[in-house]
Amino acid sequence: MDVKTWKSDAVTIEVDYDKCTGHAMCVDQCPGEVYELTGGKAVAAYIDQCIECCTCVAVCPEEAIVHSSCD
Repeated sequence: MDVKTWKSDAVTIEVDYDKCTGHAMCVDQCPGEVYELTGGKAVAAYIDQCIECCTCVAVCPEEAIVHSSCD
């Protein structure tokens, strides 16, 4: 299992790279502009900008994102 983890003081975001296919819905829909694609995979490059809205989790068609603020 290839899971990448990003942490800030407030949140932890995990992206399962086995599931992520680079649809970029998280990149396009995230109001905090937390994500970017690198090598065809989602990267939470700007995690400190996260507003904990859970949009990334909701829009990922592959269910590849786990966010500590979202159940």
